[in-house]
Amino acid sequence: MRGHQFSASQEEALVQGPRVVVTGATGLLGRAICREFESGGWIVIGTGYRRARPRFLRCDLTDEGAVKRLLHEHKPEVVIHCAAERRPDVMEGNNEAAVNLNVHATSTLAKESAACGSLFTYISTDYVFDGRNPPYGEDDSPNPLNAYGRSKLDGEREVLRHCPGAVILRIPILFGEVETVTESAVTSLWLKVQEATEESCILDHCLQRFPTSTQDVATVCRKLAERARQDPFIRGIFHFSGKEQMTKYEMAVAMAQAFNLPSNHLIPQTELSADMTSRPMNSQLNCSRLELLNLSVEPQAFTAAITDCLWPFTADKRWRQTVFH
Repeated sequence: MRGHQFSASQEEALVQGPRVVVTGATGLLGRAICREFESGGWIVIGTGYRRARPRFLRCDLTDEGAVKRLLHEHKPEVVIHCAAERRPDVMEGNNEAAVNLNVHATSTLAKESAACGSLFTYISTDYVFDGRNPPYGEDDSPNPLNAYGRSKLDGEREVLRHCPGAVILRIPILFGEVETVTESAVTSLWLKVQEATEESCILDHCLQRFPTSTQDVATVCRKLAERARQDPFIRGIFHFSGKEQMTKYEMAVAMAQAFNLPSNHLIPQTELSADMTSRPMNSQLNCSRLELLNLSVEPQAFTAAITDCLWPFTADKRWRQTVFH
């Protein structure tokens, strides 16, 4: 029984409602998705591994037997696969473990979801594109520039091979309700903003990003799941993204301004670093398919949403009350 530590609770058995299994439920996006589905009346079975905690089930997704037992025991209507190695720099140096999670575990989950009759939703990325000719529609040809993008594209292909009725949701860089600011590449910029008394901080001002709230992505996932349970034509690839185009330098400046902090120590870097992992210059996603089906949400404004995420990490924890009341 390697990699599998759980059993269906008696309480759960008494509750009626659709079931959703969320992998990576201890992560930034997974937590938001669990909250969204719980508030919508779903029974949520969240899984984690290294960060598994009492509310969640511990499951090694690279163990095929554990994955099979997870899905056949809980028989979810929907499976949302968030778990992934999503750090491009880490993937370049530790490819095997990352491919096991991003590709092989995805393949197993898709296969077993199909066997159980569960709607499978795979969270993918804008990094499947090379960023040379945005915006990108769902049918545009992928051309990933790095190991992370390649692994997620391989995951997409495994999903469509084993589970043709699946949903694939491509999303860009995320931020949300973090446990530590380093949990997101967006909120980690807060550390640079706070270094105003130290030396100047050089931040990328080349790569165009579209920072996207995990809460907005979670809402889209729930809307997709609810519609797809009623409509078999809701399948295939979808795009969702925030609408504000920003470099990391611009994000940091926006954070500083939101909290009335100095930003003159932040220096824009207008040339790409030679030793940096290759990333798309501008992988903007065309999200019209979701919008035409009335399955999208209006993305939260970056400044307001990032302020909500960061105020617990300000020096004065009463900041929010003093500003908003």
